[in-house]
Amino acid sequence: MNELMSTDSDLLTRAAGVRLLILDVDGVLTDGRLFFDDDGKESKAFHVRDGYGIKLVQELAIEVAIVTARYSPAVAHRAHDLGVKRIHQGCLDKSLAYTELKIALDLDDAEVAYMGDDLIDLPILTRVGLATAPADAHPEVGCRVHWQSVQRGGRGAVRELCELILQAQGHWPAVISRAVGALS
Repeated sequence: MNELMSTDSDLLTRAAGVRLLILDVDGVLTDGRLFFDDDGKESKAFHVRDGYGIKLVQELAIEVAIVTARYSPAVAHRAHDLGVKRIHQGCLDKSLAYTELKIALDLDDAEVAYMGDDLIDLPILTRVGLATAPADAHPEVGCRVHWQSVQRGGRGAVRELCELILQAQGHWPAVISRAVGALS
C-alpha cells in the first residue's frame, strides 16, 4: 500500500514465524461502531468469517489473544465462543498486556502478530514481528504496518490475516483440502 510496507518475501517470512496473534476489538473484530440500548447495555457485531479464521489458526497451535482498551461483556462472550482464553480488556496501556503475554508464552517480538486500527495500537505495532491493520485503519497506523488488509475492520480483516498466516506457514493447502473433502 505504501513504500514502508514489507515486500512479499519479507511479509511471508514474518507471517511464517507467528506463534501468537493478538487482536484489538473495536475497529478490528468489529466495525468500530458502539451500540447502546435505552438502558445503556452495549452490543457489538462480529463477523462470522473472522471467527472461523481464528478457529483455523488455533487448530494449528497458534495462540490468539484479545487486547482492548474498553471493557465489554459481549467481547468476553465472543472470546469464550471462539475458545480465546487470553483476554485483556480495559487496557489503557496495551503495552503492559503485550509484555505479559510474551512472558507468559515465552515468546520474542518476532513471533507475535498484532492487528490494530488506531493510535492507541502503535506502541504494540511498532514492536511485533508482524504489524497489521484493517483497510480502514487510521492513516498514521496504516503507514506504519507491515501489511494492511483489503477488508475493513469487522468485515473480514481478521480472516484475511489468518489466511495470510496459514499460507505463509504452509497450512493453506490442507485447509482447502479438508474443506473440499467435507463436501464429498
